[in-house]
Amino acid sequence: MNDNQKSLILNSSTQYPLPQGVKLSYGTAGFRADASILESTVFRVGILAALRSLKTQALTGLMITASHNKVNDNGVKIADPSGGMLTQEWEPFADAISNSPTPQHLVQLIDEFVKKENIRFDGARSAEILLGRDTRPSGESLLEAAKQGVYSIVGATATDMGILTTPQLHWMVRARNKGMKATELDYFEQLSSSFRCLVDLTPNQIKMNKTDDKLVVDGANGVGGEKLEVLKKILNSMVIEVRNSGKEGGVLNEGVGADYVQKEKVVPQGFYLKDVGIRCASLDGDADRLVYFSVQSNNASNIDLVDGDKILSLFALFIKEQLSILKMEGDDHVDENYEARLGVVQTAYANGASTDYLKQLGLEVVFTPTGVKYLHEKAAEYDIGIYFEANGHGTILFSEGFLSWLDARNNELSSKSKGSEQQKAALRLLAVSNLINQAVGDALSGLLLVEAILQYKGWSIHNWSELYHDLPSRQLKVKVVDRTAVVTANAETVVVRPPLIQEAINVEVAKYPRGRSFIRPSGTEDVIRIYAEASIQEAADSLANSVAKLADQFLGFGNSG
Repeated sequence: MNDNQKSLILNSSTQYPLPQGVKLSYGTAGFRADASILESTVFRVGILAALRSLKTQALTGLMITASHNKVNDNGVKIADPSGGMLTQEWEPFADAISNSPTPQHLVQLIDEFVKKENIRFDGARSAEILLGRDTRPSGESLLEAAKQGVYSIVGATATDMGILTTPQLHWMVRARNKGMKATELDYFEQLSSSFRCLVDLTPNQIKMNKTDDKLVVDGANGVGGEKLEVLKKILNSMVIEVRNSGKEGGVLNEGVGADYVQKEKVVPQGFYLKDVGIRCASLDGDADRLVYFSVQSNNASNIDLVDGDKILSLFALFIKEQLSILKMEGDDHVDENYEARLGVVQTAYANGASTDYLKQLGLEVVFTPTGVKYLHEKAAEYDIGIYFEANGHGTILFSEGFLSWLDARNNELSSKSKGSEQQKAALRLLAVSNLINQAVGDALSGLLLVEAILQYKGWSIHNWSELYHDLPSRQLKVKVVDRTAVVTANAETVVVRPPLIQEAINVEVAKYPRGRSFIRPSGTEDVIRIYAEASIQEAADSLANSVAKLADQFLGFGNSG
């Protein structure tokens, strides 16, 4: 960096001093904390986004959001040029500059990193960043800090895209870098047109009964409810009622939202006994998670939850069916039976019943450590990779090679056997690739794909829920002296260190029919997280408690005696 660039960063950063005693780290979700202490962090992430754009010679994104956190929190994360999350290689640098104690130290860190990464300030294009924020009141001032960070890099430009869902910003970054138009209207039009295409390809126009016509959506009093209202008007064929849109005076993520519904397994605010039998869905605060549920007839507060595992199962079932139709005997063609590799990616937290169901379908199921970045990376290895966490965060990835083949196959079928079942299957898969957000998990695009598939199958939410029955499970956490003492392998399902604890866990697991349990260190605090499942709830609870005692004996403060 030249002296002019250094002094620009130095002068700008004095406006955003680091608050005393604050130490943050960039996780899967970027930086998150109480909004009152975040200005300096967001300013520095603005610099980071500009440097990332210079390094890749492509557009990057910066999103101000804290997703399902409470309203007084906020956060910031970067969208890489692919539309995905910031590359893991840059996370240590993000940590270092966010915690840099003085402007002088900050400039030194940036200068060293720029040299190491060979980032050029005289490249073919200057840095370009798209900015977005959710509906939090703190978003506006933090957005200003982000802009100042971007502008402290010579020639960098920041385009404020306004209030968006997190997946919308990621979609826009991906689209722009592919040379496509990427306004919010373009996003809505791509979703609505591919949804209509899928619905039009419903066999014999299967009709659902009257109660199944309607969908009621909990918008978490956040940006998702607001955007769904817009999308609903464009679609006009779907009966969607949005509650908790944020307009009724409710508080963001308080007693509402996908995270609350999935963890507590109760109805969000604004849902009642009169909703029995109606298909309901819940978005989270920035609309990157989605779960479905139905209100139980015997108790208005209890729900039948249809979580991310079941969304994944529905998507996998549908895609497998379309691939099978595509492979049906037809006219001879050298590429006709292209063997598409379909892979399903889960974490150890996926309910064992969902894994069994997917394997029974004959699907390849693989596991990764917890965290969307690991799931996404693994899913990208397949022609079609589907990943979801139980919390409702996930998507479907299609390889460029498979999409090129599918496009060619569709054109060929169109000329030889237009309207055949094979051609319809090709069109459905192409429509899914346009409907689903391939950058990140997206509750709005996921919701439309669920709706299209339920129409295609002629299923109610009850039919869907009955695909399999979840095994009862229990999650606990145990405070420990040092979480780093635990080292795991095999996608966090086996403890390698300390020695002997895994053998002790195996002994406990063997006592219970369909027993399964694992422990893993928290990524943020000195606790060990415990997951257990078994054939009945009492057994799952008992197994979790036994493993918690082991964790305490081996790693904790010895409270369990």
